Amino acid sequence: MSSENDTISPIIRNGTIEDSEAVLKIQKSIVAEGKYLIAVSEEFHRTLSQQREWIQTILDNKNETLIVAEKDGEVIGWIVFQMTHNRKRLSHTGTFGMMIKDGYRELGIGKSLLSALLVWAEKNPVIEKISLGVFSTNHRAISLYKKMGFIEEGRKIKEFKMNEGEYVDDILMYKLV
Repeated sequence: MSSENDTISPIIRNGTIEDSEAVLKIQKSIVAEGKYLIAVSEEFHRTLSQQREWIQTILDNKNETLIVAEKDGEVIGWIVFQMTHNRKRLSHTGTFGMMIKDGYRELGIGKSLLSALLVWAEKNPVIEKISLGVFSTNHRAISLYKKMGFIEEGRKIKEFKMNEGEYVDDILMYKLV
C-alpha cells in the first residue's frame, strides 16, 4: 500500500442509487475473500438490478440508511443500517453491516463510517439500539466495535461451519443511542 493512503481522508456521504454498482462490486469481492461473511461465492448471485432494488428500499425508509466512503470519486467502503423486523416491538432497533474495499482497510475508514452511522442514529427519533453480529475470528472489527462503545450481549457457539471440523462463533454486540 502506498504511503499516500496512510493519511486517507475519504468523503463520507449518504449513499445513492448511483452507488449500486460500486457497492455490489465491493460486496462481491469481500464474499470472494471467504473470511468474514456468511455467504460464499457460489451462493452469492445478486444482480445489479437486485442491488438497485435493495438500495432503493433502504433509501425509501427513513429509519434505514446507506452511507458510503468515497476517495477520488470511487466508493471504497460502505455501511448499511436496516430495521431488524417489521414489528412494532422491534421498531426501535436494527442491525448494520459494513464493508471496506481491500487496500483501504486499517486506515480509519471503518471508524469514519461507523461514526457517521452513530450520528445518523442519534438524530433519528425512532432508533434506540444498534446491533450487529460478527465472526469471532474478525478481531479487527471486534476491536473497532468495542472502541466505539459496542458491548457483547451474546454469542452463538459454532454458528458458522467454515470447513469440516472448523467452526466460528457469531458474537452479538449492541450499542444504545
